[in-house]
Amino acid sequence: MSGLDTPSSVIALVSRLGGRYSSELAIDLDGGDAEVERWFLASTLFGARISARIAAATYAGLSRAGIARVVDVGRWQWHDLVALLDAGGYARYDFRTATRLQDLAQAITERYHGEVAAIGRRHVTLEPLVNALDGLPGWGPVTVRLFLREMRGVWPGASPPLDPLAAQAARHLGLITDRDAGPISRIARVAEAAHCDERDLEAALVRLALAHRSTVACPGGDRCILLASHNPKSNV
Repeated sequence: MSGLDTPSSVIALVSRLGGRYSSELAIDLDGGDAEVERWFLASTLFGARISARIAAATYAGLSRAGIARVVDVGRWQWHDLVALLDAGGYARYDFRTATRLQDLAQAITERYHGEVAAIGRRHVTLEPLVNALDGLPGWGPVTVRLFLREMRGVWPGASPPLDPLAAQAARHLGLITDRDAGPISRIARVAEAAHCDERDLEAALVRLALAHRSTVACPGGDRCILLASHNPKSNV
């Protein structure tokens, strides 16, 4: 393994690139169902083809307007939702997203009596949970992965494999190799040694992989050019 496989380097990675997106939004997923509701709403926004900065600003705008849960959208008129999304920077996706939020609110109300937490209680293993989330209006593999990777340890079924982008970055840094049979277990051990939440490390690795999309070449390992200097936090 490279020099990145040390507690200090793992801490530096998370510190420079950022950890969980939920934590950045002041959402404590270990704090109960209300916090999960907030993350579910935020994930719906982050899952679109839009920057993390705009998604976060839009989520903050919805929160200020009193929308803390997806089902709260049901109290809003479509054109008012469009205005809130526009204010957050969702101008290119405002109409589509407003409709998606309303459809999602209706689905959560009809299928789970308005409680997102009921999804986790009803589907306690990974495959049924993924299928249930993927079957929600406007949700797809990207949104499901984003939501579940930060829900590890919160819902019994939230035990997805290591995010493919995180795995790509972990191999780039030498934290895992193609021979590792259980890469998520390896990442968990590395995080534990650094006294770091494995969800923060996985999110930091995702950010690194996304940041490298605009990088022509990088030697990787402890010579990774994006770890040599502060890197702005990337999309999801």
